[in-house]
Amino acid sequence: MSEDELKDLDKEVRKLKRIASEWASQLHDLVEDRLPAAYEDIHPIAQSTYDACKAWADANARLAAAQKGA
Repeated sequence: MSEDELKDLDKEVRKLKRIASEWASQLHDLVEDRLPAAYEDIHPIAQSTYDACKAWADANARLAAAQKGA
């Protein structure tokens, strides 16, 4: 993998981490401020948080493998 590709992947990892953090913040706000009345929002927000964290973890694993192989 070229240096430019590594930089692009690192940028993607940082972007995905920011997105995952934003979803985690929404989940936190739901728990802190809106439950129990907004209980129906638990599943969609939790699923989106999980999906965002999974996307970050997958990209981070690709970056770590690429850095190890570089």
